[in-house]
Amino acid sequence: MQTYQSHSIGAVAVLAMLAWTSAPCAAQPVAGPTSPDPRPAAPELGNAARAANWPPSGPVPRAADGKPDLSGAWEPNAFQQNLNIAYGGVVVPFQPWAEKVYQQRRETFGKDDPEGHCLPPGVPRTETTPYPFRIVQTPDRLFIIYEGGAHVWREVFLDGRPHDKDVEQTWLGDSVGHWEGDTLVIDVVGFNDKSWLDAAGHPHTDGLHVIQRYRRIDLGHLEIQHTIDDPKAYTKPWTVTTRPVLLKGELMEYICQENNKDIPHLVGK
Repeated sequence: MQTYQSHSIGAVAVLAMLAWTSAPCAAQPVAGPTSPDPRPAAPELGNAARAANWPPSGPVPRAADGKPDLSGAWEPNAFQQNLNIAYGGVVVPFQPWAEKVYQQRRETFGKDDPEGHCLPPGVPRTETTPYPFRIVQTPDRLFIIYEGGAHVWREVFLDGRPHDKDVEQTWLGDSVGHWEGDTLVIDVVGFNDKSWLDAAGHPHTDGLHVIQRYRRIDLGHLEIQHTIDDPKAYTKPWTVTTRPVLLKGELMEYICQENNKDIPHLVGK
C-alpha cells in the first residue's frame, strides 16, 4: 500500500504560510540511509508498530563490490530546509548582487520560481524539494529518479571518466562520481543559470560547481553534504547537509502540469 502522499501544494503558498522568515541562513541538523525495500522483512508488524519503528535501523547494506549500497527510495526529512537549504544558522557568503536578488525573490514570495512553472529544480534543489527520490546503484553508474520537480532524473557516471570538456549547460549539470572510502562523492558542473538553489530564491550562475557527498549512515538514514561553489554569486564555497530517510512507500506518478497550484499565485503577483 502506498503510504506517502504527494501533492502539488505550491511552493509560493507554502512559503507565504511560513512568512518567509529572514533569519540568518544555515543548515538545520535533522535526525539523521538503502537497498531493496526492507519492509517485507517484518510482515508481522502492524501499522502502528511499523510507524513507531520507522525509519528502520540496521547495518549499512553493501553491494557485491563491497561499497555501501545507496539504492532505494528516499524522503527528504526537513520541511523548512526543503524551502530554504540554508535554514538553521549557516551564513551564506553572498556577492552583493546575489544577495539583492535573493531578497527581491523573498519579498515577491518567489513569484518567478522556475519550479512553480513546472521547470526542473536544478542541483542541489533536486534533493531538497518536498518529494521523494529513488537511487538505483550499479557498479559503473548511479541513477537518481525524482518524483517531483518535473519528474526528472540524473545519471552519475562512476567509471572514472572526467567531465566532458565541451559540456553543455543544462538544468541538472554533468555528474561524475567516485568513492572515498564509504562516501560517494559526486562532482557536478555544466549548469545553466535558470534554476534556483531552493524555494527561498538563493541564486546561482552558469559558473556553479556543486560537490555532493553521499553517506549511508545505516539501513534507514542517508546523509548528503552539498558544497556550493559559485564565485560569480558567492565570495567563497558554502556547505549545507541534508539527511533523507528511507521512504515508507513508493514513488508516485506526479504530473506537475495537471495539478499545479502555483500558477494562480504566480500570475496574481
